[in-house]
Amino acid sequence: MKQTVTARWLAALFLCVLSVPVFTATLTNRLSAHPSPYLALHGNDPVAWQEWNTETVQAAREQNKLLFLSIGYFSCHWCHVMQRESYKNTRIAQFINEHFVPVKIDRELEPALDAQMIEFVERTQGRGGWPLNVFLTPQGYPLYAVLYMPPVNFENLLQQLNQLWQQDHERLADVARVEAVGGKGPGAAELSAAQIAEHTRRLLAVALQNADVMHGGFGSQSKFPSVPQLQFLLNQYLRDPDPEIREVLELTLDQMSARGLFDHVGGGFFRYTVDPDWETPHFEKMLYDNALLARLYLRAGRTLDRADYFGIARRSLDFAAREMRHQSGALYASFSAVDDRDVEGGYYLWRQDELRKLLDVGEYAVIEQVWRLQEAPPFDHGYLPMYRRDLAVAAKELGKDADAVAATLVRAYRKLEALRESRRLPVDTKLLAGWNGLALAAFAEAARELNEPRYRDVAEGIHAYLSNTLWDGKRLRRAVSRRGAIGQVALEDYAYVADGFLAWAELTQRDDAWRLVGAVVREAWSRFFRDGWALAEEGLLPQSVTREALMDGPMPAPSAVIARVSLAVAKRERDAELLRRVLSAMNSGHEAIAANPFWYATQIDVMILAQAAAPLP
Repeated sequence: MKQTVTARWLAALFLCVLSVPVFTATLTNRLSAHPSPYLALHGNDPVAWQEWNTETVQAAREQNKLLFLSIGYFSCHWCHVMQRESYKNTRIAQFINEHFVPVKIDRELEPALDAQMIEFVERTQGRGGWPLNVFLTPQGYPLYAVLYMPPVNFENLLQQLNQLWQQDHERLADVARVEAVGGKGPGAAELSAAQIAEHTRRLLAVALQNADVMHGGFGSQSKFPSVPQLQFLLNQYLRDPDPEIREVLELTLDQMSARGLFDHVGGGFFRYTVDPDWETPHFEKMLYDNALLARLYLRAGRTLDRADYFGIARRSLDFAAREMRHQSGALYASFSAVDDRDVEGGYYLWRQDELRKLLDVGEYAVIEQVWRLQEAPPFDHGYLPMYRRDLAVAAKELGKDADAVAATLVRAYRKLEALRESRRLPVDTKLLAGWNGLALAAFAEAARELNEPRYRDVAEGIHAYLSNTLWDGKRLRRAVSRRGAIGQVALEDYAYVADGFLAWAELTQRDDAWRLVGAVVREAWSRFFRDGWALAEEGLLPQSVTREALMDGPMPAPSAVIARVSLAVAKRERDAELLRRVLSAMNSGHEAIAANPFWYATQIDVMILAQAAAPLP
């Protein structure tokens, strides 16, 4: 990716830095009692971390210092590494405190800010991720951003940036200042069938071209679940049952559930794998992933007539209901990749001596074949349960019936699960609006699809928390704690909560449930749609960025989700004005979609749905 003028200019200035004087630090760390578990983890750092608020920005302006935004989240492995290496380093911390205004941000509480900073680092560095470290001018313009850095490199960067700022802060501020990017506004309330067909054709071509025909998924490096793209392919297969689409779907769904992305002992999915074979996960477990994947497997079970996919959905939902449920009825945000002994993945890994002690001879023999214990353990702390050998092959090696081997494997996993209860895994206890909206949609759909009363009970608890605690009749809150609302509510909260409320209304068919869906989507339009979609109502940064169409990420584009839910509301209420608004908003952003259709899968899917809502030219 090309560097921007800012990045090239900074790189040149890094070659000619000068020495600078030292300033006295007056800030102190303010995070020790923060209700966010991630921010509280940094409460004892020698870095004088501040919260993201008006007072912090004002302090940077009064002292004419760069803001240092360090963005991460509780279950992020490399965030913990950088904390240990750099933010616990007293020399580095002292330098940060003297020359910058340091701000620690939980990306799950500031999703719009995080998205804006991710866009900046991807544009300037060519890649994104966390920990995300962004340096902003006191006026709030992003200047420079990096991801994880070893402490020596990071300390050198801090010194160089500070020297540049002291050397010529006015010019640096001018370079960082960018014009606000605004949307062009909605189009006519008419969708072109030809244009939608072209978007669909291009997306299918890109998806099938990028599909890994050996291991499933997309691309040939790290593997993410890519739920929005897989959901599009599943819907497209319903519209046009192309064998090639089915092959990509089944290979991917089979590999994700059989290999290391899935927790075969306790159920649920990890966030992604660092290898193309789905064998080496980053061990975070996120609520949004498990909600989205459970719903995907439910729909795949129905669409592809695969009962085993219903089983994967059940195990994911049962994990979430068992391990992530708060007494309020809502679900926790995530589990850490690092266990209580500071071992990445340690909670999920097994040593051979543990297995021999716990399992009987027959159970160990099955595990030995399926996990390939004859090979060296792939992780420092042991083996991760997965199907590294097909059950039929393992059964043949053992001279046993495949069903008997499968039953033995289930018994072995029950023993492992019982022992694993003595292990400890840190949990991020935030109860987030948007993510619980996704969970509500998954449990409500499972209750309807599988006729499971226990899933309805979980859905009812989530619905009650969202409607009574986070929704006050006029607006949503991102999350709450004992000290009140925390975090900045975003478009994604309204979108995913509305989607969850829709699934609940479709399950219960109650008029009050339907009225709540309509109230939330109309507030979303009022608060976030201007000449395009804004990620947040307001923020501390000067840019006012809107987009005609938002891209998919790990979660579906919230603008497209709002549009889809609005279509359902408009149809039920016969609201021609809401329908017109949806069609107008969907009839924009075509240039961005055409340039990179893979990342607009949800938008294209909803365009196809919208075709049936009005006559087309």
